[in-house]
Amino acid sequence: MTAIKTRVKGSILEVVLDRPKANAIDLQTSKDMGRVFETFRDNPETRVAIITGQGDKFFCAGWDLKAAAGGEEVDGDYGVGGFGGIQELPNLNKPVIAAVNGIACGGGLELAMSADIIISSDHSTFALPEILSGTVADAASVKLPKRIPYHIAMELLFTGRWFDAKEAYKWGLVNEVVKHENLLSRAWELAELLASGPPLVYAAIKEIVREAENNSFQSTMKKITNRKLETVDTLYSSEDQLEGAKAFSEKRAPVWRGK
Repeated sequence: MTAIKTRVKGSILEVVLDRPKANAIDLQTSKDMGRVFETFRDNPETRVAIITGQGDKFFCAGWDLKAAAGGEEVDGDYGVGGFGGIQELPNLNKPVIAAVNGIACGGGLELAMSADIIISSDHSTFALPEILSGTVADAASVKLPKRIPYHIAMELLFTGRWFDAKEAYKWGLVNEVVKHENLLSRAWELAELLASGPPLVYAAIKEIVREAENNSFQSTMKKITNRKLETVDTLYSSEDQLEGAKAFSEKRAPVWRGK
């Protein structure tokens, strides 16, 4: 029985992590998730992905401690996308929405933060409890201080305390908090909106954001204006670029072909 369930509707991929009881991730599951998202990345027919957890209680409890107790190395081979299949997957230039349906702790919270947009159910809770077991929340230590106020991030990393969806929204860690029964419908509504948009522009936005994380404003802008970023160069030479201008002047809705 696979721990990853997928379905495709139109140009939207839904990925469900289904590993009872806590949707924790071991090495094999991480590799499987990486292959799923690698296929999503490379398939021109899929434009947006949703990732969520099976059930009402857990989105993802992070690293599978039972697997670790059985001998799996915490720094083992997680597959092409790193832990959870997303956070280290190169050139993932399509929108990913995390629909957090319950507890997201440790690597589970890191998985959610690997998405571009996070929708949370109103009963979801979050934590980075690695500190309590004498280890480091590695990806969260990189990402969290860039996403929310530094001092709040450091408190959460240092204490490992739990916080609820309301607090996550307060700090801007999640985009929306919705009633649990509306979570997937809201995620799909947003995915359908994004799927109707220009895929080449999304790709350019994601590459520019990644580039800007490690470079100055001026150096990033120079790469954009000189078309040194592959996605930007593709966009500026595309049929979609011309279509956008034509549709605007003709006062009609554009038809995005991703070409």
